[in-house]
Amino acid sequence: MAFNRDGNNLGDILLANGKVTKEKLEQAYAESQKTGKNLSECLRDLKLCDDESIARAQGEMLDVPYISLRAVTLPPEIVRMINGRVLRQHNAAPVEFLDGNTDILVVAMVNPLDMVAIDDLTMITSCQIEPRISTATEINGLLDKYYGSEEAMSAVEAFTKDRESKLAAMAEEEEEEETDLQSAPIVQLVRSILEQAVRSRASDIHIDAHETKVVIRFRIDGVLKNVMSYDIELLPVIVTRIKIIGGMDISEKRRAQDGRITIHVDRLEYDLRVSILPTSYGEKVVMRIASTVGLTKTKAQLGMREAELERFDNILKTPNGIILVTGPTGSGKSTTLYTALSALNDETVNIITVEDPVEANINGLNQVQVNPKAGLTFASALRAILRQDPDIIMIGEIRDYETASIAVQASITGHLVVSTLHTNSSSATITRLLDMGVESYLIADSVVGVIAQRLVRKLCQHCKKGRDATDEEKRILGIPVYKPFTIYDPCGCPMCGDTGFYGRTGVYEIMQITPELKRLITAKANTEELKNAALKDGMNTLRMSAAQYVIEGTTTITEMLKVSAET
Repeated sequence: MAFNRDGNNLGDILLANGKVTKEKLEQAYAESQKTGKNLSECLRDLKLCDDESIARAQGEMLDVPYISLRAVTLPPEIVRMINGRVLRQHNAAPVEFLDGNTDILVVAMVNPLDMVAIDDLTMITSCQIEPRISTATEINGLLDKYYGSEEAMSAVEAFTKDRESKLAAMAEEEEEEETDLQSAPIVQLVRSILEQAVRSRASDIHIDAHETKVVIRFRIDGVLKNVMSYDIELLPVIVTRIKIIGGMDISEKRRAQDGRITIHVDRLEYDLRVSILPTSYGEKVVMRIASTVGLTKTKAQLGMREAELERFDNILKTPNGIILVTGPTGSGKSTTLYTALSALNDETVNIITVEDPVEANINGLNQVQVNPKAGLTFASALRAILRQDPDIIMIGEIRDYETASIAVQASITGHLVVSTLHTNSSSATITRLLDMGVESYLIADSVVGVIAQRLVRKLCQHCKKGRDATDEEKRILGIPVYKPFTIYDPCGCPMCGDTGFYGRTGVYEIMQITPELKRLITAKANTEELKNAALKDGMNTLRMSAAQYVIEGTTTITEMLKVSAET
């Protein structure tokens, strides 16, 4: 069957390029017939194909070159030519003058056949427009980078003017601040901050109250970065707008509050967990960004090596027992848990989770959010779940003896339990359960595997710089001192935002519980004894796994030392 819903053969091109399977294409085609949407929209809506592959295929179909915008640097003269608002309206971004000819402007567009947009841009720039095709995400990301501050400042100025006119009309009205809450410029400003964070791959947004200004910071690849700042007078209205969309009490400014916001950016849904804390200069806001797509990776996308993936699969095949994922906050534990559940999720099993909070809504899972005020704690929820005929139970975190005890009993009575703990290594997890008061023989009977993990930043492959390793670095990596060896340092380029790093990958220490380890656990062996036994069984420590990434040129010695405290 030839798929021909976009006026040409988009489906055939994607199929020929190996970007979709025939089954996925048929699914998208059926959706297209049912909804009347074109094939590209259906592929995106059903998440059957990524945006870049669709855009490249459309470019091939229309004979318009595809352009990646990640490394594009716009000269000031091009930025000044067109207003950011106009570019947003037409889903377009200027890129460069064609071969240095200032009469021909290359423009990236979502729809390179949009003649209205081309005519508008021709009139505004007095240039001939040479269209290229790109994705909405890349175009918006480039516009955020070069026009985001301008748009934000326009919103700030509009808000200031609006505020001054209201002040003049209202004199000294006490409730003036609350009256301005729905002000369109502030709505636009907050929306702009959230969208820029998502497109920058940020995991967290920090809104910090200083003495004279508000500073916005994004955590990208685990590191905080200042992105913008405003006058401190804007803090109350920014915070109040966030409270409104996060379902919090706008009148309460003296205590901490938590909320939740759902937004859609470039067709994808993102969930923001909001925390507001009173500080000396005003309320500080931190928003943790999560998406269903980000949390539900395939096992191959976790960054495990072949041997680690094999161990992970062996642990997941166990019909009952406890699987524990350990590591500090922000080490990717939730992603590993959701990936494990997705691998186990099918119509033949009943999977129930109890979380605080539910981080992503996954089809096929029954997810429970704890509510201590209503008496729904991890322990009470677990007791109720055991009466729900579960096959697999996911506990967000084992925090106390009561939860640990119920989890152990559930696993021994035929359930598979997956959960997290805050410990530094896989062997220390066993010791932690003993410290909580769980009997050693119960731990030995119930725990089937422990995964300790961290995240390391990956070097930008476009600008990393090699150098000879020092004797000390060779010692750390376990390489003979006499052997010449090259390691890599970050450099910085437009592709990585001049940070030298792009993206992160997981570092794993997977301890599969063998008969020998069961014996040692029952005998209450200490952490070091458990670790040595696991090493004999072929386990790699976090240090060993991270060192391998340094040897391969994926990350740096500094990143390796951050995630592993061994000597």
